[in-house]
Formats: sequence, structure tokens, C-alpha cells
Amino acid sequence: MFNFNTLKTTILLGSLAGLLVVLGGAIGGSGGAVIGFVMAIVMNLSSYWFSDKIALRMGGAREVSETEAPQLHEMVARLAKRAGLPKPRVAISEADAPNAFATGRNPKNGLVAVTTGLMRVLDNREIEAVIAHELGHIKNRDILIQSVAATIGGAVTFVAQMAQFSAMFGGMNRSDDEEGGTGIVGALAMMILAPIAATIIQMAISRTREYGADRAAAEITHDPQALASALQKLDAYAKRIPMHVNPAAAHLFIVKPLTGATLASIFSTHPSTEKRVAHLQEVAKELSGVGNRVTA
Repeated sequence: MFNFNTLKTTILLGSLAGLLVVLGGAIGGSGGAVIGFVMAIVMNLSSYWFSDKIALRMGGAREVSETEAPQLHEMVARLAKRAGLPKPRVAISEADAPNAFATGRNPKNGLVAVTTGLMRVLDNREIEAVIAHELGHIKNRDILIQSVAATIGGAVTFVAQMAQFSAMFGGMNRSDDEEGGTGIVGALAMMILAPIAATIIQMAISRTREYGADRAAAEITHDPQALASALQKLDAYAKRIPMHVNPAAAHLFIVKPLTGATLASIFSTHPSTEKRVAHLQEVAKELSGVGNRVTA
């Protein structure tokens, strides 16, 4: 059923695609706009069919078999059954920063990835809560939208960086105005503003969906307190330990990873942990019916 959230997401993704067109036009005039339009189409189609592979690469994870990670596979299978989902594939990222994400174009092609740091830092109850959160994204069909946003957002940033490099070596000049471009001033402005705009749009897509996945995790595990505890630990570690992933994929993770000091990093793709814990407190009240609260 087509609802308001689907419409909102479609508009946001269209805006990301539009950024590529506008950025292309600012750099290369009408020809650049056409290239940007073609890139947007390619990005949307490729991220639909290959969203899992793209996200795995951007997230620095690799798929593992049941032989390699039997306990993790068993946990994912058990929680997926409880959520009424097909068992997703499982991946692990060799990263000290504890974090997790999900990807895939639909529940039948879902994949859950966790870092080695997460399995070391959290206890089993908290790991289950994190996996349930990622299953919530799969159940709510967030993962395709997030993967498309990551792909196009990464493309916008890449084009802007290439344009900056070109400008440094005289790749743009005043003749751009005659060819339909915005000139060097407009192009330079777009190079700076386009990646920021892409991040803001990704942020709008991601924030509301995190609350939905948090609620789904509480309903799957019947333990909102475990997720609240996990989020607090993950947030504390994420602020100290850098994670070497593409910044355009930051919104895929359960908590925003520290990917380095960039201009776009001043925007958050996630609600604050405090707000998410407060939201889980309200969910706990609803689930218990007797006003039990999650400890903050």
C-alpha cells in the first residue's frame, strides 16, 4: 500500500537524484546536467539490484557462513523467525568500533552485518537487541531506501570532489557561462553545498526510520531495556573509535560511526541516543501496560 512515508521517501530520493543533475549543470552546463541525469538513473537502478553488495563494500564487511560464525547465525535465525522474516544472510566487519547495519533490496534478500567490536563489547542480550533492530529495518523495508540514499549521496560527494580537483587545475573557466553553466563561482558553490545537501536529505530519510526500527526491536525481543543499554554503549564507543567506512554510508549503521572530521559530519544522520532511549521508555510502557521504565 502506498502511504505517506513511501511518498516522502520517493520525494527525498528524487531530491538526491536532482542534486546530481543540478551539480552536473553547474559544472558542465547542459551537457553536465545530462550526465548527472544519466548518473542518477544508473545509481538508482544499480542500488536496487546490487544494494547489498554496494552496502557491504561501503561498510567494509564480508559475508560469513554458518561454519565461520555459528552462534551469530543461530541468533539471527531465531530472531528472524520471531519477527516473521526469512533468515537474512550474515556478514562481519573487522572493525574495533562496535556497530551494525542491514542491507538488501527486500526481506528475501536481506543481510545483517555486525562488527567484531560489537560482538566483543556487548553481552548476548544486547547483541540480540541490536540484531532485532536491524531486522526491524528489514521488516519495515527501510534497507533499500537507505542503500539507494547511500549510493546517490556517495555519488554526489564524489562528483563534487572531482569538480574541486578540476577547478584547482583550471578545469573550469568563464567560458562555462557561454555553454549554459553557472560559471566558476556558481560551480564552486555547488561543490561545497551539494555534499551538505545530500547529507541533509540522507538525515531526513534516516532519523524517522531509526525510531521505527527501535520500536520493532523492542517488539521482537520484548526487551526495550536491552536495546537502550546497547545504544548507550555503542554511542560512547562510536565517539572515540574511528570506523573506516564511506561517510555516505554512515546512516546505514545503528549508531553514526566516527568516520573522520569532514564538513558533512556536522550533520547527524541519527537521532540522539538520549532521544532514542526516551522513545524506548515510551515503548516499554506500551508493551508492559504497567508503566515499567527503561533505565537511562
